[in-house]
Amino acid sequence: MDRKAIDALLAKIESKETGVGNPRLKLIVNRIVKDLFYAIEDLDIQPDEFWTGVNYLQHAAPELGLLAAGLGFEHFLDVRLDEADAQAGVTGGTPRTIEGPLYVAGAPESKGEARLDDGSEPGEPLVMQGRVLDEQGKPVAGALVEVWHANHLGGYSHFDQSQPAFNLRRSIRTGSDGRYRFRSSMPVGYSVPPGGSTDKLLQQIGRHGTRPAHIHFFISAPGMRKLTTQINIDGDPFLWDDFAFATREGLIPKITRIEDKGRIAEVGLGVSSAFDLIDFDFAMHAEKSGLPSGEVQRERA
Repeated sequence: MDRKAIDALLAKIESKETGVGNPRLKLIVNRIVKDLFYAIEDLDIQPDEFWTGVNYLQHAAPELGLLAAGLGFEHFLDVRLDEADAQAGVTGGTPRTIEGPLYVAGAPESKGEARLDDGSEPGEPLVMQGRVLDEQGKPVAGALVEVWHANHLGGYSHFDQSQPAFNLRRSIRTGSDGRYRFRSSMPVGYSVPPGGSTDKLLQQIGRHGTRPAHIHFFISAPGMRKLTTQINIDGDPFLWDDFAFATREGLIPKITRIEDKGRIAEVGLGVSSAFDLIDFDFAMHAEKSGLPSGEVQRERA
């Protein structure tokens, strides 16, 4: 079919629409349908290939959040937000990066510091600390630092029923000094569920589904734009080969090995032997009219 014939069919389909409905949704759906019609024609997609794709999406529904990250959509949305910030003259601050599909609301909240694990998690003890700052480098009091990461097997509590509730998930409220600190175990990299829908598709297109070790964060405070970000663990072999494209400059902090007994005692949080330390400050932007919200509306656990 030529473009005119395809466009005529599209016009016939759209003519069934009435004034009732959501104009924005109509615009989006019609554009997606148009692009898919063109793709079917340009790539000569056969009926069995089309229905294979439909069947795949039906089975893949529980992993669509992973697919959105693995196919680059989530990173692409971040890049567009970066561009909107730059055009509005907003620069600096901690880089944003993907949320991923594994956040869970309601993690226990504490003031200033917290321990994420229950002591049963293997791996090197990790302490991460720093401040939440505004654009002038001043501490942000009352900021909420929500933190979560996978266990040593790559599983996240809530989704992995073998873990205790809110394991490796906490919320920390900063004081007047803007400081936060938490104790955990050094995270490791992990891959998408083997044999799952995401894994099958990535294998078919010649890609892997591995993420480097990382820790997720939401940072929010009154009058400030919510920051969604994560830090990556330096030295991970997949640091710059993340299947979800989330690694960004400015989010790979230095790791310092602490063996001095005085500093070990100073940190506390149950640390009784050598540990790895990450110092990292989060820099936020104030809310500003005309910019996309830092709060992304999506379904979460």
